[in-house]
Amino acid sequence: MNNWQDGYANTNSIRLHYQRTGGNKPQLVLAHGITDSGLCWGRLAHALEDEYDCVLVDARGHGLSDKPASGYTPEDHAADLAGLIDILGLDRPVVIGHSMGGNTATALAALYPDAIRGAVLEDPGWRATMGTPEERAARAAQWRQNSAAMQAMSGAEIEKMGRERSPLWADEEFPAWVAAKQQFSMNIFGAISQNSTPWQENVARFRSPVLLVTAETERGAIISSETAAEAADINSLVQVAHIPDAGHNIRRENFDAFLAAVRPLLAEVYR
Repeated sequence: MNNWQDGYANTNSIRLHYQRTGGNKPQLVLAHGITDSGLCWGRLAHALEDEYDCVLVDARGHGLSDKPASGYTPEDHAADLAGLIDILGLDRPVVIGHSMGGNTATALAALYPDAIRGAVLEDPGWRATMGTPEERAARAAQWRQNSAAMQAMSGAEIEKMGRERSPLWADEEFPAWVAAKQQFSMNIFGAISQNSTPWQENVARFRSPVLLVTAETERGAIISSETAAEAADINSLVQVAHIPDAGHNIRRENFDAFLAAVRPLLAEVYR
């Protein structure tokens, strides 16, 4: 158990749930991936809480946050976080985002550059902008169908499936992951078929250091070496750290290497 703060913030016409490690320390905002929740950052927050005040946010439609019918674009999620940062009085925190949360952090850094002092993007879902609207709609429908089938399962069944699919994950990852799979709303898939700002345009707007953490596409990672190189060419503020022996869930599959890659960026922006 931990003694983290548990609270809600009314922002952007919804109520967001968050947990916070607390203390008078530099601040981090952690943005999770689709169908996850804030507590899915628990292992990283435990590793960093002695040095940083970590804010673990349930994105709209996830965890204990409100689940409106619409408003699930990266720009919507970024506006939610910008409002949360303001309401909590955070002092230009670093935002760390995974997958969907990486898209959120990308949009936040581009649209609200004065709200943060840096970002870490763990294999952001930049490919979500690819394909025709029809292809994206079909992908969303299939994802929704698979997720509905999973939510019909028991917690034990979900955990068994997760352990079979992700044998590299530490045991401590699964309780929050299982709970998150039972909490999210199907409304979250509504934005997948919508047009989104190309990631290249957002990257060009970055005004603070950004660490793009990549892994092996052969294991399911999204960001290829070519995409990472393109991002660094677009904006010199982009640093790239490649983590071996990991796929899309980089921190879950090679935690020590992920943490070692993130610490220098945090030290740089908070020096």
